[in-house]
Amino acid sequence: MTDGLLLPPGAGRRLQTMTLKVGAERSSVWSTFEAEVPPGFDVGAHWHGQAEEVFFVLEGELDLLAFHPKDQPNGDWRAWESADGTPVFRGGPGSFMHVPAGCPHAFFNPGTETAKMLFLVSPSGHEVYLQELTDLLRSGGAPDPAEIAALRERHDIHQLTPLTNHPVAHHH
Repeated sequence: MTDGLLLPPGAGRRLQTMTLKVGAERSSVWSTFEAEVPPGFDVGAHWHGQAEEVFFVLEGELDLLAFHPKDQPNGDWRAWESADGTPVFRGGPGSFMHVPAGCPHAFFNPGTETAKMLFLVSPSGHEVYLQELTDLLRSGGAPDPAEIAALRERHDIHQLTPLTNHPVAHHH
């Protein structure tokens, strides 16, 4: 018999800007994280051949992409539209996004406060990628873009637009 897991707020293993709640050591089906998204952070549009993902906004606002762009993908995904003209979605607390395998997706924090979201990915194991990325960045000096690209490729992460930080727009 296997017992479940109960965690108090903030508990879990810290990886980059995420806190791992459940990973491959507890589930073969999915990994779950609480993700903090700093102001101006843009994960960049990307897709996975195998993984499905779910995002649920807990605090703050995020621009969310989960569609194939009607035009050739380039530049800033925040300006993309779907084939039926649907623009990128701006979602606050309670907003939900499901990303099927093969679907381009991204998130960006347009606000001035850190946003938080619950992030589930199936199958489990995304934490292995985050740990390998952390180790690579920790090795000192500027990270080798070819090494990061190879790591992402090994983990089925196919980047369409760059991961970047945009200047934070302060509203007066």
